[in-house]
Amino acid sequence: MPQPSQIRRSAIDGYVLTLSWSPEHCRGRERDPAGRFQCSGEIGDFGFVLHGLWPEAKEPNHPQYCRTVGVLPRRVVAENICLSPSPQLLQHQWAKHGSCMARTPEAYFGAARLLFNAIEFPDMARLSREPERGTPLTAQVLAERFADLNEGLTSDAIIVKTTDKGWLDEVRICLGRNFKPRQCPQFSRLAPGKTQIKIWRGR
Repeated sequence: MPQPSQIRRSAIDGYVLTLSWSPEHCRGRERDPAGRFQCSGEIGDFGFVLHGLWPEAKEPNHPQYCRTVGVLPRRVVAENICLSPSPQLLQHQWAKHGSCMARTPEAYFGAARLLFNAIEFPDMARLSREPERGTPLTAQVLAERFADLNEGLTSDAIIVKTTDKGWLDEVRICLGRNFKPRQCPQFSRLAPGKTQIKIWRGR
């Protein structure tokens, strides 16, 4: 249950579709029971997975935990486990973010699936080897590769998040209230465009 101080019901001004780079998330977690679905390899190896679809406000204090929600039905978990390969993550996203966006988990995850499945992803294995060939890979270059493959998506609608050691962690796509890409608000910027990044390929 969230603390009262965590509950925020601010007006929605847009959304962020957050994509987690699974090989980096799973590094060192291959035998962690809590990460079994995503990291053990039992149901395959993942590339980008959906961290979440988050409502945004006109300021950093985005809406969250707008109302109390129940435990996700097993059917909803089963329908989305390949998109977000953690039952705990699915429950958390519905409680924290979905509760502010949709009346039902089916509607919330349905919207997230449509957005995620519409994305064309760059060849991440090839991109990961560019620094090894002497071509620096920056956050801006990665954003541009996404933009080149997706009509209507511009590089300024993309945020790249890295770990403290410069490894790719997440790619976030900023969306307007109509769920179309928009320039990311200034307060949401993470890695500067010139930041050099590395991509962990996994096992």
